[in-house]
Amino acid sequence: MKTYLTDFLSKFLSPALVLSLALSSCNDSVLEEVPLDFFSPDNSFTTEAGALQGITALHDRVRTAYYSYTEFGTMNWATHGSDLGFNGEIPERGSPYLNSYRDMTPIWKPVVDHWTAGFKIIQWANVLIDQLEKLDPSVFAAGEEGKNGYIGEARFFRAFAYRNLVSTFGDIPLLDRPVETAKADFVRDPVSSVLKLMEEDFKFAATYLPKQGQEAAPGRITQGVAWHYLAETYLEQENPESAVEAASQVVDGYHYKLMTERFGNRLGNDYLGSGDVYYDLFGYSNHNLANNTEAMWVIQIEPNVTGGKQISSAYIYGPRYFDIGLTPDGKKAILGNFYNGNYTGYNDTLSRPTGNARGTNFVHYYMWEGEWNTDIRNAKHNIKRDFYFDNPESTYDGHKIDFSLYTNPKRSNLMLDTCKILFPTFMKFHDPGNYFVDPGRSGGGVTHKDWYALRFAETLLLRAEAYLGIGRPDLAAEDINKVRNRAHATPVSAAEVDIDYVLDERARELYGEEWRLIALRRTGKLIERVQKYNDNPMCPGADIEEHNVLWPIPQSQIDLNIDADFPQNPGY
Repeated sequence: MKTYLTDFLSKFLSPALVLSLALSSCNDSVLEEVPLDFFSPDNSFTTEAGALQGITALHDRVRTAYYSYTEFGTMNWATHGSDLGFNGEIPERGSPYLNSYRDMTPIWKPVVDHWTAGFKIIQWANVLIDQLEKLDPSVFAAGEEGKNGYIGEARFFRAFAYRNLVSTFGDIPLLDRPVETAKADFVRDPVSSVLKLMEEDFKFAATYLPKQGQEAAPGRITQGVAWHYLAETYLEQENPESAVEAASQVVDGYHYKLMTERFGNRLGNDYLGSGDVYYDLFGYSNHNLANNTEAMWVIQIEPNVTGGKQISSAYIYGPRYFDIGLTPDGKKAILGNFYNGNYTGYNDTLSRPTGNARGTNFVHYYMWEGEWNTDIRNAKHNIKRDFYFDNPESTYDGHKIDFSLYTNPKRSNLMLDTCKILFPTFMKFHDPGNYFVDPGRSGGGVTHKDWYALRFAETLLLRAEAYLGIGRPDLAAEDINKVRNRAHATPVSAAEVDIDYVLDERARELYGEEWRLIALRRTGKLIERVQKYNDNPMCPGADIEEHNVLWPIPQSQIDLNIDADFPQNPGY
């Protein structure tokens, strides 16, 4: 799905532009607003082409929310506020990042943006669903099946947006029809009602969406993806039996399987001197390959394509190695690439990270204990731990950077050195050799590879969680070991499997991919694990308290809802 909203918006904007030019006249008669042409749901979504435009707009809006820090990215990219990470660049309280739950107020930007983005997606989906349901099936090339396919994809996105909102805010307005007029009497519907709507939406999508491999374009939603999120919804409803059944639809009913052999364009192109199949999973252009049987839902990000956009994965993740300054003998520590007659100070391996997402010591060290040299996910090409001085003028050129080599009292800020400047970085977020923009900064942290919203490994770990819920740790261990066997890790026994082990394995396999806060809330482990593992030196345990399981309702929502009571979440 490489053509997104760009062309769609241009069709909307051009009549508006013509109209605004006409109204610029001083003639009084033009003060009468009689639009010559305009787009509305009633005339936009009347054909299959219009339906596709509506679906394209939803894909684009979800993609934007997915990668925006203050929208859904809070839940995904940064992993801030969880057991897995904090902001290393600005670790203090009062920063714009979720380092401390004390900063989480009803007017805090990530709170407001998260709420707004979610309900915007729901409104867009509802408008499209409402219009498509009115159409005669003959409008669609595939008749009733085609009509239901478009409705199913729109209902998937509605449920997906609710998935994030209900986990984050608890009781929220349940909107299954478009809001067509000004409204100031919203009420907070119970979580159970929202989860029921999600269940119905994901069921419909699982029935009418195309099967794996039959989707119209890369990135489009298929049945297996809907089954996965239906299984997760059942877990939220404390119905592990149904969760097992739904997840088993994915595992047994389609052709998904873990990749076990090297593939794609990283073959013979190992920038760090070695590689493996896990490294290949995150290679540029590898996500959409037909032989990638692990990809389930891939967010489409490509350069030089209309609507292709870009992501800042190498900007968000990774240390600010270029800020180290001088070598112990006073030379510039990092020269970097040579471009336009000068050394840039940045390299094409890591590009320009900021320390924005710094993993906890649990992520970097503790979760690999006992498997340090066996689990391929901890291999040097998957987690870069060693950094080297890069200046032939220094006697330290090519030596591993070690802060104990410095005797200069100015280099005494250990927190700065290890929270911001150097720490291990997961290479799945970087794209060596494929930084296509800003060559003076080796890409400026911008990457253009696609990104997994869902991989089959996550479904296996989700089913393992469901098996635990029905008292079958033996079957949970079997699913976990499918993931661990691919990683060459020691198999786990049934006696060792509990919910913490599942969460540990999710971190090893899905760090930076899973929506960690949702998983921690669902399993009832948010408070415990954040207090135990979030070791931000400025905000230990992220200052989390019991009431922080839910975020505050945006104050603007409460203030504008003048015709009905809209209570705030406790503690805010």
